Amino acid sequence: MSTETVFTNARLVLEDEVVFGSLVVRDGAIAEVSDQQTATGVDMDGDYLIPGLVELHTDHLEAHYSPRPGVRWNAVSAIQSHDAQIASSGITTVFDCLRLGSDEDDGFKVGEMRAIADALASARDENRLRADHLIHLRCEVSASDVLDHFADFRTDGQVRLASLMDHAPGQRQFQTMEQYTLYYKTKRGLSDEAFAHFVNRRVEASARYSETHRKALAAACSERGITIASHDDATLDHVEEAAGFGVRLAEFPTSIEAARASHDAGMSVLMGAPNVVRGGSHSGNIAAVDLARQGVLDVLSSDYVPFSLIHAPFVLADEVDGLDLPAAIRLVTATPAKTVGLDDRGSLAVGKRADMVRVRRETGVPVVRSVWRQGERVA
Repeated sequence: MSTETVFTNARLVLEDEVVFGSLVVRDGAIAEVSDQQTATGVDMDGDYLIPGLVELHTDHLEAHYSPRPGVRWNAVSAIQSHDAQIASSGITTVFDCLRLGSDEDDGFKVGEMRAIADALASARDENRLRADHLIHLRCEVSASDVLDHFADFRTDGQVRLASLMDHAPGQRQFQTMEQYTLYYKTKRGLSDEAFAHFVNRRVEASARYSETHRKALAAACSERGITIASHDDATLDHVEEAAGFGVRLAEFPTSIEAARASHDAGMSVLMGAPNVVRGGSHSGNIAAVDLARQGVLDVLSSDYVPFSLIHAPFVLADEVDGLDLPAAIRLVTATPAKTVGLDDRGSLAVGKRADMVRVRRETGVPVVRSVWRQGERVA
């Protein structure tokens, strides 16, 4: 039996303009979009109605699964807690990052991420989830066991995105020892001797494994149709290498030069929404707002703060000349969806999934008032 819901008196944020009007949802899809009001329907009271947010990179699930060093939480409970926060932030499609590759004192054991993926599949089958969950594999190419971890996912259709990362000192994100020392020595409370041992081990592993693993993983993803992301590219050589691997998403480039080259090569440049909200990178790299001003910012990710994904577009629309609200909202809806081949969502257009968020915002932090996934209210 067909179901229909009318939403009226709304500021509809379309891909290129904001229209004050109404929208009809029929059987989980958008059936009509109009600049006219209707006499009946759900009154949006002048609030914004925007597409459901599409999140490509968040390791927030890991934080729920391992809330303290050495602690492992019940996987289904962790997933539901994560899912509730994701949905209430306006995110209707989320790529949950699962980390592959571990060091002797860092990371997850072989099989742990596989168990979380199985729990995700079970939670979906049991209708426990509010958002649509897919998997993003964060592959640490300098880890000796990353290919063993990846083998656990060789037949998993949930995997739609994989990033190739190297967090060794002197590489990508950590080009200076000052950044690396703060991130690993200071935060972990390592002694000088322990830190020196840690650094030497990471440098040796990167030299031994990174190139071989990067090539093997890129080939495996290409064969399976998994979208490939580069991570923390810093130089033109990094960008050229990424283009050769068929990378479609450039995550967190650490220099404006690399960001511009990635954008010009047709990759979607992703930066963190927390970077926008905070006004800069927590690790001392480039500011996302600077890339936005230069027209080379394509996608935002909530990274470690889910609500930042709805907050950051409004900040950018306020602060960046020439970037209006529809363009800012595209960074968290249409463009990420297109980048990973999800052409059925990401905009308020006829035929698209009725993934929608009702937002009230006059100034400051926006308020998420309601969230729908395929026409069903989930938050």
